[in-house]
Formats: sequence, structure tokens, C-alpha cells
Amino acid sequence: MQTSTSTVRTLLVRGMLAGVVAGLLAFALAYVVGEPSIDSSIALEESQAASAHEHGQAEEEEELVTRPVQSTFGLATGVLVYGVALGGIASLAFAVCLGRVGRIRPRATAALVAGAAFTTVYLVPFLKYPATPPAVGNPDTIGKRTTLFFLMIVLSVLVAVIAVIAGRRLAPTLGNWNATVAAGGGYVVVMAVACLLLPANTDAVKETFPAALLWEFRLASLGVQALLWTAFGLIFGALAERVLRPARAQDAPEPVTSTPVARAG
Repeated sequence: MQTSTSTVRTLLVRGMLAGVVAGLLAFALAYVVGEPSIDSSIALEESQAASAHEHGQAEEEEELVTRPVQSTFGLATGVLVYGVALGGIASLAFAVCLGRVGRIRPRATAALVAGAAFTTVYLVPFLKYPATPPAVGNPDTIGKRTTLFFLMIVLSVLVAVIAVIAGRRLAPTLGNWNATVAAGGGYVVVMAVACLLLPANTDAVKETFPAALLWEFRLASLGVQALLWTAFGLIFGALAERVLRPARAQDAPEPVTSTPVARAG
């Protein structure tokens, strides 16, 4: 199915709108589920800092942004910007994939794009470099950890694109199902090797940090991302279906209506 420039532009706008709604839902979940674990981690960090300050091992730093602002306006702004940006990129990927991944409806295509985006952009990098709350790791290594995480994202997306191209080229020979399985298996093997070769996170979790709190934070982070991409796939799929439905309706032949014939008297 070929999409015109105006249709792609419309899909882009719909994707950004879907990203806004999905971002609002993700913000609500992050605030209800994720913020309590962050507050507990910050309280633990502050207690450790206060103990170190009493022994003259640390200096008190001025807080530039208050915690209430971070957990409300700051969190909402970050999640919404993230949702809009990735919603726009995912809608362009949807326009490219439309009609090229089999004869499936736009809603199913949107679901596939959202699922692939969640897997490649977040889930696979998360397995190698899971999110950590405050008071975990050395603050001086935040830049290194962030670089490794984004490197994993770029590598995951690049390998996924190569796998899709390879699957399309193998389809005429192996068939669609076998080609899809082979391409997916190749992606898993390459990313498994990458996880083994890339440097590990040397910032080990402190033994004194509660394991339950760490897993609570990580599960909340994973849940927020899963909700974001699930909501986007459902909302954008419905919007894309409405955008593309008139084009299919116009291609359908108009019904022939009979007109009454006047009888001659």
C-alpha cells in the first residue's frame, strides 16, 4: 500500500497525539507506582548523606529543583516529551511498514510497530542495563552508564532493522513464516552476543540497599514503558484506521442504483 505525503503527514500528527495520551497514562502510572519507590530511595540516600556529613565526609549541596516539582511537573514534562517524540517516530515507522509486512489491517500493523519499538528500544537494553533508583551506584559514573544504555538502544534498533530486511529477502525462498522465524532468531543471537561483549555495569548495587525496593523500582519502570507502548499501539491503531479507511472506501466501486422508467400511456 502506497501512502501519499499528505497521508504520512496526517499519520505523523495522529502519532504525536497518540503519544500525548499514552504519555498521560504513563505519567499517572509512574506517579502512583514509581514515585513511592523513588521517595524511599531518596530518603535512604539522604539518611546516608546525613550520616556521612556528621562524620565530616560529605558537604551539603543546594537543591536546585524541589522534590515536589520533580515528581509532578518535571515527571509529567519528561514523560509527555518522550511520548510525543517516540509517537512521531513510531508513526513514521508505521507508514513505512504499512502494506510491507503482509496483508494485515492498520490496527495490527500499529500493534506490531508498538511491540517492536518496546522490545528494541527499551526491553532488550533494560535486560543488559536495568534502571536503578537514587542511592544506587556512584553519581560520578552516571554519564558512563547513560552512554552504555543509549549505545545498547542504537545497537538493538540497528540489528532489528537488519533483521527485518533479511527476513523480507528470505521470504521468497523460505516462505513468510520461516523467514520471520529466521530473522527473529538472528536478532536474538546477535543481541545475546552483544550483551556478552559490551562492558557490564561496574556500579554494583550496595549490599545495604534493600533488594525489594530495587525490584519495585525496576518493575515500575518496566510497567510504565509497557503501558506507554501498549496505549500508543491501541490509540494510534484506531486513529490510523480512521485515516486510512476513506482511501479504501473511495477505491470501492459505487453501487448501481436503478431508476424507475415511466410507462408510456
